[in-house]
Amino acid sequence: MKILHISAECYPAAKAGGLGDVVGALPKYLTQAGVETAVIIPKYRTKWLVNQKYNELMRGTVRIGMSNAAYSIEECYSSTLGFRLYVVNAPQLFDRSGVYMDDKGMGYSDEIERSLVFQQAVIHWVMGMKEKPKVLHCHDHHTGLVPFMVKYCPEYQSISHIPTVFTIHNGEYQGAFSWQKMQLLPFFEASAKPLLDWGGAINPMASAIKCCWRFTTVSPGYLEEMKNNSGGLEWLMHNESGKASGILNGIDTQVWHPATDPLLDNPLQNNDVAAFKAKNKAAICEMFGLRTDLPLIVFIGRIVGEKGADLLPSLIGRYLHEGGAASFAILGTGDPSVSDAFTRMADYFGGRFGCAIMYNEALSHLLYAGSDFLIMPSRVEPCGLNQMYALRYGSVPIVRSVGGLRDTVQDISSPLGGAGIRFSHFSEADARLAIDRAMQLWWDRPEEFLALRERIMTIDNSWENSTGRYLAIYRQVAAYMGN
Repeated sequence: MKILHISAECYPAAKAGGLGDVVGALPKYLTQAGVETAVIIPKYRTKWLVNQKYNELMRGTVRIGMSNAAYSIEECYSSTLGFRLYVVNAPQLFDRSGVYMDDKGMGYSDEIERSLVFQQAVIHWVMGMKEKPKVLHCHDHHTGLVPFMVKYCPEYQSISHIPTVFTIHNGEYQGAFSWQKMQLLPFFEASAKPLLDWGGAINPMASAIKCCWRFTTVSPGYLEEMKNNSGGLEWLMHNESGKASGILNGIDTQVWHPATDPLLDNPLQNNDVAAFKAKNKAAICEMFGLRTDLPLIVFIGRIVGEKGADLLPSLIGRYLHEGGAASFAILGTGDPSVSDAFTRMADYFGGRFGCAIMYNEALSHLLYAGSDFLIMPSRVEPCGLNQMYALRYGSVPIVRSVGGLRDTVQDISSPLGGAGIRFSHFSEADARLAIDRAMQLWWDRPEEFLALRERIMTIDNSWENSTGRYLAIYRQVAAYMGN
């Protein structure tokens, strides 16, 4: 069995969020399970991709409207990934340092053209293979038109027998664009036009749900939530639910290992959790100018409404104004107005609040390792990986009970002990109560806090738990076609 993952991101080659982490880990664990697996992404100008060596496999062109875009398919020679990585090299479209945005945080105006060239270049490559994949696994809307194109575009129908699996990592972003841009698409059967349409626009995510053989979401909870709240896809999610599965993401425990993490100057040694946390917390406090005697609460991620980041300035500011006994650190990029608020807070609340408005992988590892609590007040959280990283590194999650956060973090009031602190409503009042509970645990029940910290580090959120469910889906769709 051969599985080809088609994605806009893949860690460490190119990452903007959780999609990159998943596509960088799942293929590795599938390969370790004995399934030959590969990934193909665009060839961006990221530091990692620039530093690799490549072998060109083929060249071609893709028609985009009245013009043609040239591309080449190249194999990356990296031996550290645990799977084969291929790239679509179209310099005029992908030779940029950002995956989706430029250095100023602005999205690219030619995003539709970029995704269409990428998807068609992959299809051309697959058509030319002597030994073709058994399954094409497409990830998010950037690859959502592949299931449609291989079925209903005459020039691609020679591979229409290859099953397609589609994973929704984030249903908030559906990739919809106007029918006025229909000329950018490859020629397709006229009778198939409704399979592209949703809400009067061409919607790649909706089309993928309609046309793929099976689709998945990245947690069971998110699958159920999308049936009631998915940006207009609710009816479709119900109608196609027979081919849907909610499979919880895992984390790469080889990359995220407190004892062997190469990004930490103070890894876990001799299983001494207290020393591990104390040394890394001291490093954070020195970096941000924070007090070491206070519990440290961190936020790591995109500073956007989806993640609830806009709740934090008022929530944290009010807490600190009222003399709350905690310190805070923020790492991420996104909404300029919220980022500016964090920067002003760092000046105002010296010693108790710090921020780094940037993407910094090494710093994120340090924050997980040195923090006492991680806060995730998400409006929407399809799965969430940050809470799993926090658990792995002994940082107690404070999370809103939504999507994958509800699936992975049981509240400490649970009869089974729980793993963190949950709150239900997206409101400052509810989030404040959760912080107050965390502080009561820290200050009033320190022995209970230390026991909780050690216990959560043993929770198994590895990919081994989920790989088998993907394998079952691959085998089902491959067996259906006798592959």
